[in-house]
Amino acid sequence: MKSRLHALITGASRGIGAATAKALAREGYAVTLLYRRNAFLADQNVAEIRAEGHEAIAFSVDMRDYQSVRNVANQAMLEFGAVDVLVSNAGISNFSLFSDITPASFKEMLDTHVTGLYNITHAVLPGMISRKTGSIVTVSSVWGLTGASCEVAYSTAKAGIIGFTKALAKEVGPSGIRVNCVAPGLIDTDMNATLSVKEIQSIADETPLGRIGTADEIAQAILFLASERAGFITGQVLSPNGGFVI
Repeated sequence: MKSRLHALITGASRGIGAATAKALAREGYAVTLLYRRNAFLADQNVAEIRAEGHEAIAFSVDMRDYQSVRNVANQAMLEFGAVDVLVSNAGISNFSLFSDITPASFKEMLDTHVTGLYNITHAVLPGMISRKTGSIVTVSSVWGLTGASCEVAYSTAKAGIIGFTKALAKEVGPSGIRVNCVAPGLIDTDMNATLSVKEIQSIADETPLGRIGTADEIAQAILFLASERAGFITGQVLSPNGGFVI
């Protein structure tokens, strides 16, 4: 029997995913970081985690590719054992008018967010079911709850994640597995780097707490839902958004 818990985080080279990997490592998890392109940042995150005395490994993978995702998940489980916590965070953004969204870009958005979630969950869920334990945390967005102008593709994909979360929670609850979602508001990450200072300030001004959030704050929300402190919580959407949506 393995002596430590194993958490797998997708989209973990930067932003919320990187912050979550570090937070879980500090809670004693061996962490697997999945990323698509930025090997330098992923390796840097692994080095930082190991420097603190924790176990970590990183793999590059295209979350849209079912077999590739299954292969890296199997490698991760050979390294650290069955996955106890899955955090599905990988995503992309696309700010454009609906009339300017091409079929290819719409498909890429859905494939990255929704098909990617399916692929990684399909790879690790059987082990959770066989052990009758596990926690899955998906990462959506406040726009998955409300929709956003000029973000139709993104809002659609993020809403799909919420539907996936609620349905799977009902299905696997009897197996002792919890499935929850975090739907952040505007967060200070690279994904929002295209927004101007004026646009960010405008959103902050509309937010009751008067600011945007940080990746570390979202990581703490994910950590809570992943932990036994949330042992009687499943199928829920927690939206840390500073009161932007109430």
